[in-house]
Amino acid sequence: MDAISMVKVATWLFILAALGGVVMAGIRFGAGRNPPVVIPYAHGLLAGAGLTLLIYAAWVGGLGGMVMLAIILLLVAAAGGSILNLVYHWKQVPIPKGLTAVHILLAVTGVGLLLPVAF
Repeated sequence: MDAISMVKVATWLFILAALGGVVMAGIRFGAGRNPPVVIPYAHGLLAGAGLTLLIYAAWVGGLGGMVMLAIILLLVAAAGGSILNLVYHWKQVPIPKGLTAVHILLAVTGVGLLLPVAF
């Protein structure tokens, strides 16, 4: 599989993860409670798979520029998502809305940078 095909697959994995993110944000911002555990776990699994594939594609395909910037933003978003999960969700503490918004902004920007490369 060539590097651009891997970027396309990674982008679709991020889009699937984003659907779970929309559900989680709706629950947190709308209902005022943390989402059920299965949703963030599936979200993290899909996003982690996409990020792993994207890093591999950049490594073997020599991709730079927008892809590298997207990887950096998505790594920071992943770190923020891990904090949201381990520090708050895991301890059944309400997830902070501000940190959630920063996580969303970083992830959406990172995936947005991938779209012109993938498609």
